[in-house]
Amino acid sequence: MRAIATEIVCRLQAAGHATFWVGGCVRDHLLGKEPYDFDIATGARPEQIESLFPKTLAVGRQFGVMVVIEKGHQFQVATFRAEAEYTDGRRPDKVTFCDARADALRRDFTVNGLFFDPVKEELHDWVNGRADLEKKILRTIGDAYERFGEDHLRLLRAVRFAAQLGFELDSATLAAVQSLASKITSVSSERIRDELLKLFQPPHAARGLDLLRESGLLPHVLPELEATLACEQSPQFHPEGSVFNHIRLLLANLPPDAHPSLPWTALLHDIAKPATAVRQPDGRITFYGHEKRGADMTESILTRLRFPRKQIEEIAFVVLHHMQFKDAPQMRKATLRRMLLRETFPLELTQHRLDCLASHGQFDIYDFLQREAAELAKLPQLAPALVTGADLIALGVKPGPALGELLHAIRDKQLAEELSTREAALAWAKEKAGV
Repeated sequence: MRAIATEIVCRLQAAGHATFWVGGCVRDHLLGKEPYDFDIATGARPEQIESLFPKTLAVGRQFGVMVVIEKGHQFQVATFRAEAEYTDGRRPDKVTFCDARADALRRDFTVNGLFFDPVKEELHDWVNGRADLEKKILRTIGDAYERFGEDHLRLLRAVRFAAQLGFELDSATLAAVQSLASKITSVSSERIRDELLKLFQPPHAARGLDLLRESGLLPHVLPELEATLACEQSPQFHPEGSVFNHIRLLLANLPPDAHPSLPWTALLHDIAKPATAVRQPDGRITFYGHEKRGADMTESILTRLRFPRKQIEEIAFVVLHHMQFKDAPQMRKATLRRMLLRETFPLELTQHRLDCLASHGQFDIYDFLQREAAELAKLPQLAPALVTGADLIALGVKPGPALGELLHAIRDKQLAEELSTREAALAWAKEKAGV
């Protein structure tokens, strides 16, 4: 990617156009990180970019934004531009093409406003971004209120970049975010979701939550979490204190290779505790039914954020069943194995471990489930069901609830190792159904 991005710059420069790497790739390059992608800014106009590269996509021609496709990789190549009048708090009403310096001055944060010539290996810093990079400070370019007024999503991006980079928010920048926090509600759910997905990635997820709270954005993007701040729990099981503290600890312990849904099961597994909290006469605080209500709330929250339906169902399922693990040692063998064979079980088990780590610190059930899962893995013949509904219908069982119950009973006997062949299962079913 780096070599191809350099070649694109070379080709544009050879045609007489000032061209640089810009934004995050320059920032990451200076931080010693390999950039994920390379954005390029140039003095060339869209039609000139098209003439120099055989494969291009005009993704935003009116803004001077083109995509150049080289060797199967896509690179955003944008004409230097200045912007004005942002009536919708998202897009500029006016765009004029300009020089590199003016282009730098219209960008969001100083550490993202650096321009780098990979051919001459020269850095161009018109916004004092290098100094902020060295001090680990996130600061807007120019007046913070103006920058956030231009694009309200920058409010959330400020928090995300600070968490992601491990930087401190400049005091004036933070004050502006706090003052304008409610403006984030004008941004589309999809754009908010995409920022939150990046914000809650390990290893910076816990700090991301802290900054959401400190910035005043939390009640506007995830208002349901606000109630967890004051929701206390019984010290016997939760010495960490409030539900918010508990959730934060789960995020702090996310594994580096976390499943994409894990940050969200961590965030939402106890989301309904404030709504179900009851202090008992003996002083204990109970949250009966919080898992079921939490699953409903989870579906509502993730639907609002426009998550894919399959992922919503996956996360809500884990929330609904996260209390089930405490009963695992007392389960019948068939019930336990059904749980172990669930597609979501690896995600559920990791969630359970985080839950324990962030509260009482007892891992006896986690260890028990790991042992049982390892034993079940030695019995691959149990994974596929011995018979199907179609098999029972062919046997003479009428479709309906009774058929489902019979199928469930056969599966239980298989998992309990009381039936081991298709023939035996069909014979048992025939006798049981009287057909």
